[in-house]
Amino acid sequence: MSTNRNKNHVDPIAKSSVATKTNNLTAVGKRSRLVVMALLVLPSTALACWSLFEIFRPNGLTELEIAQLCLSMLLFLWLTMAFWTAVIGFIFQLFHIDPLSLRRQLRKTDAAAPVRNRHAIVMPVYNEDTKRIMVGFQACVKEIMRSPHADKFDFFMLSDTRDESMIKAELCAWQRMQKRLGSFSDRIFYRRREVNTGRKVGNITDFCQRWGANYESMIVLDADSVMSGERMLDLTRRIEENPDVALIQTIPMPVRQDTFFGRFVQFAAHLYSPMLATGLSFWQTDSANYWGHNAIIRIEPFMQHCGLPTLEGRAPFGGDILSHDFVEAALLRRSGWQCYLLTDTDGSYEEVPSNVVDYAIRDRRWVQGNIQHLGLLGVKGLKTTNRMHFSFGAFAYMSSLVLFVMLMLGTTDALIRATTIPQFFTSDYQLFPTWQIAKQDMMVATLWGTAALLFLPKVLGLLLAMIQRRKEFGGFFSLLFSGIVELFMAVLIAPIMMFYHSYFVLSVFVGHQVNWDAQEREGRMVPWGVAFSHTQIMSIIAVAWGVTTWYYTPTLFLWLLPVLTGMVLAAPVIRLTSSTTLGKASRKIGIFVIHEEVRECHALKRVRAGMKHYISPNYDPKIPALPAENWQKMHEQQLHKKPLPMRAAIRSVNS
Repeated sequence: MSTNRNKNHVDPIAKSSVATKTNNLTAVGKRSRLVVMALLVLPSTALACWSLFEIFRPNGLTELEIAQLCLSMLLFLWLTMAFWTAVIGFIFQLFHIDPLSLRRQLRKTDAAAPVRNRHAIVMPVYNEDTKRIMVGFQACVKEIMRSPHADKFDFFMLSDTRDESMIKAELCAWQRMQKRLGSFSDRIFYRRREVNTGRKVGNITDFCQRWGANYESMIVLDADSVMSGERMLDLTRRIEENPDVALIQTIPMPVRQDTFFGRFVQFAAHLYSPMLATGLSFWQTDSANYWGHNAIIRIEPFMQHCGLPTLEGRAPFGGDILSHDFVEAALLRRSGWQCYLLTDTDGSYEEVPSNVVDYAIRDRRWVQGNIQHLGLLGVKGLKTTNRMHFSFGAFAYMSSLVLFVMLMLGTTDALIRATTIPQFFTSDYQLFPTWQIAKQDMMVATLWGTAALLFLPKVLGLLLAMIQRRKEFGGFFSLLFSGIVELFMAVLIAPIMMFYHSYFVLSVFVGHQVNWDAQEREGRMVPWGVAFSHTQIMSIIAVAWGVTTWYYTPTLFLWLLPVLTGMVLAAPVIRLTSSTTLGKASRKIGIFVIHEEVRECHALKRVRAGMKHYISPNYDPKIPALPAENWQKMHEQQLHKKPLPMRAAIRSVNS
């Protein structure tokens, strides 16, 4: 890399002697964490699989039962990992233990500490609603403007927009924002690429190559991101105080939801995320994942180690790397840099799809990107934790297909038994019949054990909030009632998402491609026609499934009823939960209340006011001026070769 560094850039090696004295991101016993998880997860999985084996064994294992056992092993491994992650998060949150240092809660950075270096805040956008991106961007700018360190930050909106009307709207809105910001407008920049090569990866790469050398780090925002000034300053101080850290990921919490479905997702995230993130942080330590936004990244190691190549072969494993964020974090870790997840949720926000259809469309994109990661498990030098991220990220969606196949195999097995006369005498000279054995006690124990794996984390999250955060959710009774409704909604919607994810996984493996277009972000009522068109196959299958099992095996029908109900009622569920009227009514009676509605932060107030009073400007669109370039090439990584050592480029400069 070039030696032409900006004069305000401070070499992280030069400040390491000072930074280590105030290091506040340190994980102890890193090597033993995964061992602890293995000692919890593997015996739990083995016990669950053994119980199923004991249920099947007395009557002789059939091919269908052997297949169910094999698939159940994968599912129970996934469930027990999630279960113990939640349990550990519950314990640590309850007793205020930092999951990294294993001491009392993580020390916060000194709010009065200076910001020494220059940092960039970047927002990549692609065919987004102009009103929303401008209001959110301006809110973040004003949050920093009111701080004493505003001169250390520059803001970039990195547009890949292709729609001509949107391009004009962005340019007009940008001119209007510059006038509103006055003298601070010299610190905000708008750049639109004529050719959007590489999607978001190419967008960020273009910024890094042209201006990255001017900054110590960049805070990456999504088009719907909002961050408070306190959180952005906290991230910059942490990256300066920890010279071996290349990435710090926050937990983006959903906000600004008005539909019933959006409020359900928003409430669930606020209720469970702190606990789950704490458990996750315990075992991933300094190998945290990157979620693509609401994170701070040290630019120099990012440029040195995160140039992504185009993968050889056909989809789903070839072509552009789609879910790039997981891979970038993994490449930073394999080169020796540390990546952390902050488990407090203050000041970092995003928005989520407001209805089941848009939520599923977003998941369709993620399914393809995450499955592609399975082809990267052999990348040379990856840490074990990052390989786990790749595997679990893919199985998060593949588990739906595994579960769906298991249910179908179980149904087939039950129908065969129901329509076949049992053979009590299996040999010519058998004196006594061979009776069918049903281990009822084992069946009940297995059922309750599986239910505990599924629902106990939700109970723990609700209990923890009742003890520590009930005021944030509108009080004890509002929290309790909301938790019950959330559980009911989760059970109702889970079969719908199981079907969608199963279909998405199959479509990826047969080679169907997906367009990574802008997603719907504002609330909208799903028309009945759209709801039925997206659910008719699912509902037909569920009706046929239910009628068949009710006729031949009524007991199995009762067991399947929760799954069948969600699939049969999918269209009305999608339609009704997309209602803003129902969502706002639930807010009035105290259902799904969150802290940001009880006590709204300044950044969200800015967004709310900006959205309410926004007027589309009609200027003669002009191309804004850009800062002088400080070009440095971001080289592609050789994934199957040994990576460059940590700070190799810095050492070559100093020598």
